[in-house]
Amino acid sequence: MNYQDWEMLATLRSTENITQAAQLLFVSQPTLTSRIQKLEKHYDAPLIMRKQKGITFTPEGERLAQHAYTMLNEQRNIEESINNMKSHVSGTLRVGASNFFALNKMPKLLRLFKQKYPDVEFEVVTGWSSEMHRLILNHDVHISFIKGDYAWKEKKELLYEEEISVASPWEFKWEELPQLPRIDYYTDENMRNIVDEWWFNKYNQRPNINIQVNQVETCKEMVINGLGYAILANLVVRPHPELVVKPLFHPSGEPITRKTWMYYHGDSMEMNLVKAFVDFIGGVDVKGV
Repeated sequence: MNYQDWEMLATLRSTENITQAAQLLFVSQPTLTSRIQKLEKHYDAPLIMRKQKGITFTPEGERLAQHAYTMLNEQRNIEESINNMKSHVSGTLRVGASNFFALNKMPKLLRLFKQKYPDVEFEVVTGWSSEMHRLILNHDVHISFIKGDYAWKEKKELLYEEEISVASPWEFKWEELPQLPRIDYYTDENMRNIVDEWWFNKYNQRPNINIQVNQVETCKEMVINGLGYAILANLVVRPHPELVVKPLFHPSGEPITRKTWMYYHGDSMEMNLVKAFVDFIGGVDVKGV
């Protein structure tokens, strides 16, 4: 087996679909099928089985796929080690970023960093903060940009803190809020708990949610178009002064805020690439980007 075989098996295992795997590997479906057949002939065992939609791995195929993941990780570690031995900063930086951060902050940050270190490439994974927390815990990324506080014993840097607010297309009184139409969006459990705790501390009835969307940006657009109010982090609505924005407060009177952090492992700072990026972020006004 060689690198191409490891990559093929890992891609097949993640997609469980020959057509999708061929597209990701930039090869034709017949070429991919031929490579699978050659491996099956070499090991004298079936590696995959067809099912109604896609494929599944045989026990022999599953064992080879696990080996492929191990070998790809070792190859990646070797490349990172060699790049780290060089005097200049190069290699591939693996970054996880929460959805809002990825959309509104990452493009400019990566562009500025690449201007300074042109030999650096990036692998960026985006999703909810809870997913980015899992990625950094498993060492699947070098750095994760995460909203909210998660269990973490390694290194982290506070990038900024923002208020959680009600954003509305019209003026409102707090006592009117349960009757007004609310736009809600899917978010991670951390943010959901913050909002729900505030609501049920203040009101004895459920909110009047009449629109549910997948992304916070879609939610914001619904609010801008006068379809209802939403509870959002301040940075989401900062560019829209036409909206009525009122911050939430704890019963103690303290504003309810959400922090954005950069998480990373301490030993990863031994890599020139990671150290350069952490130092770069430390010198940037990330909130203002």
